[in-house]
Amino acid sequence: MLYSAIILGLISSLHCIGMCGPIAMMLPVDHKNPSRKTLQVLTYHLGRLSAYSILGLVFGLLGRGFYLAGMQQQLSIIAGVIMIAIVMVPEKSFARYNFSKPAYKIISKVKSSLGRQFKKRSYKALFATGLLNGFLPCGLVYAALFGALAMQNILYSSAYMFLYGMGTIPLMSTVVFAGGIINPSFRRHFTKLVPYVAVLIGMLFIVRGLGLSIPYISPGNMNLFVGAQPHCR
Repeated sequence: MLYSAIILGLISSLHCIGMCGPIAMMLPVDHKNPSRKTLQVLTYHLGRLSAYSILGLVFGLLGRGFYLAGMQQQLSIIAGVIMIAIVMVPEKSFARYNFSKPAYKIISKVKSSLGRQFKKRSYKALFATGLLNGFLPCGLVYAALFGALAMQNILYSSAYMFLYGMGTIPLMSTVVFAGGIINPSFRRHFTKLVPYVAVLIGMLFIVRGLGLSIPYISPGNMNLFVGAQPHCR
């Protein structure tokens, strides 16, 4: 299921252009030196990938508890349902209930720290900008995190989020190098694909948890993954 992370990242980057695109365009990079600019942009992306990997690690620890309890199939189904719900429920509904309110102070501090990094031009500041950017609230990141939650071990969970971040790099880099090419009309048309792809990936997680005896997609036995010890009858 790791491949689904790259697909989700690539498609969700269409949404990221609108949310995080302005941050990428404001990066204090050297526009006169293409080589240095490329290295600076990669440093920024490395910060984002680090943030996503850390989040994947945290959710992997949570998912590990479910795995050890023998609930990996149920968890896969639940993760798929939540991924679908996140993209199907209108953003206005989330805004109405303000789910992020308990973490508002933390989010405010992250945004304040992010603003301070724009005043610096060092690689350390660019990495910090990407790192802080990765921790900002985003519905599609939440969807990816539930995918990471359903992985069989902590490293896979972290890898899932790393690959999700990798999927966002092409379009996010395009914003920095040629932001004018991606006009609002182009983005609006392709952003419409985001819910469909997210729903498809969510359905894959549900099918995976149902145990339909489909090789590589939905194993028929109760264990979705190979256990540490052999089970003989």
